[in-house]
Amino acid sequence: MTTTGVYTPLDFEQRLKQFLYESSEEGRAVRVGEKETSEQAEIVARYADLFTRDQLDALREAESAAGGDEREQLYRLRKVCEGGIVSAELVEREDELENRQLAARLTFRDEQMPLRTAQAKLAVLHEYADREELGDVFADLNATFNEDRLELARAGEELSADLSGEPDPVARNEEEKAISLRRLSSALSEAAAASEQAYLRMRESWFERVLGPTRDEQPRSYHMAYVRRLSPLESTYTKERATDVCLATLKELGFDLAGDPNIKPDLDDRPQKAPRACVIASDPPTVVHLITRAQGGLHDYQAFLHEAGHALHYAGCDPSLPYTFRRLSRDHALTEIYSYIVEAISREPGWHALHFGLSDEEATRNAEATTFLEALLYRRYTAKLDFELDFWSRFHDDGGTPDGYAEKLTAATGVRYRSDGFISDMDAGFYSADYLRAWIRSSQLRAKLVEEVGENWWRSPETGERLRALFFEGTKPSSEEIAARLGFDPLDTGPLLHELNSIS
Repeated sequence: MTTTGVYTPLDFEQRLKQFLYESSEEGRAVRVGEKETSEQAEIVARYADLFTRDQLDALREAESAAGGDEREQLYRLRKVCEGGIVSAELVEREDELENRQLAARLTFRDEQMPLRTAQAKLAVLHEYADREELGDVFADLNATFNEDRLELARAGEELSADLSGEPDPVARNEEEKAISLRRLSSALSEAAAASEQAYLRMRESWFERVLGPTRDEQPRSYHMAYVRRLSPLESTYTKERATDVCLATLKELGFDLAGDPNIKPDLDDRPQKAPRACVIASDPPTVVHLITRAQGGLHDYQAFLHEAGHALHYAGCDPSLPYTFRRLSRDHALTEIYSYIVEAISREPGWHALHFGLSDEEATRNAEATTFLEALLYRRYTAKLDFELDFWSRFHDDGGTPDGYAEKLTAATGVRYRSDGFISDMDAGFYSADYLRAWIRSSQLRAKLVEEVGENWWRSPETGERLRALFFEGTKPSSEEIAARLGFDPLDTGPLLHELNSIS
């Protein structure tokens, strides 16, 4: 620390590394159910010297005097400092809310269970009426935290506007991502419209098969975890084989995930473990956690492959890169490319035939189911982005309302959403846009691999070598830079449309 009471950029980066490691490990412990309470506030307090306005000013000054990679590195450090100041202000309230949600219990059929257990249970209840009943109880209890979530969003937005000097949350996120969110939304909506007929055909077929003939015309969102699991196929895609099949899949690309000392898998099932799979890169490339909660069904395999893409990316980055380019990025669109391209293997009929002994007809049908699920999620996230743009555009006027949430998502998917799910369904920083950019980019990457490696790209070591070279760059490139290297315009949805319209 200098005599002015602030860190030099290099010292700030090194102390930030320590903070993010401790914070990530705490978040991991709570997420996987090893801890019943979050203590992020204590960690933030120990590193209070990192997140001050004087430190932010010093980083901004250094950034303005720099150029090239150094300027980008300093930009990312400055944005983390901004976010850290916001977090330091709010972390005690966030911990308090997180701990109340962890402590919350609901009763279903005389059984008490945590919210996360109920959320996971919705994926495995076979009776339609049972999911309706549990879904109502879960959603009612979940919605009781909405005002607290909104208060945190309001406080965070006020601080972010002040620290960044940009009062418009949409413009602020566009500057951080270096894209136009509205142009992206427009391109995505056009692709959704162009693939609608294929989606409608398959929605009817697969809802009939998964949810049965007595389902509602518009089934409620409570059933979507069950649909994503493709429960009628669970005898083929068993919980017990998921890890072995996915590891074998990766080995065909030349990746030995099980033997990678940098990747720490957590595949155990615990009551308080969040059902949503994730990767937590506490200190890439040497400490990367891959976390899943298998429940049986094809979704276990897809979730494992998706998170393996993230894990291999972070664990495969060049250790000599500055910490910033190993851990920090402007957004999440880059690493999501790699999770999506690895998950895309599950949409290849040959993969289903190879690992599950299916006939060509069965393999094609089951691969088609995964493409349908991809189309369902794509349409849901396109509608989510549209809603979030409206939400944040009017936020300073109305303080955050659900207007349009249920209507937009229901119209896009044919699944009925509750309006009071709007705030718990919203990830920070327009993450929906990052997912959607990755959908476009991974389709572009797959098209390139098919062209240059061949139809068996998904089991070729050459594909693995190409991915390994991308992983080595860490978080330094942007998603749009990858598009240029592939020879595509960033908003070229042609390859994505080809995949979505392959449903017949």
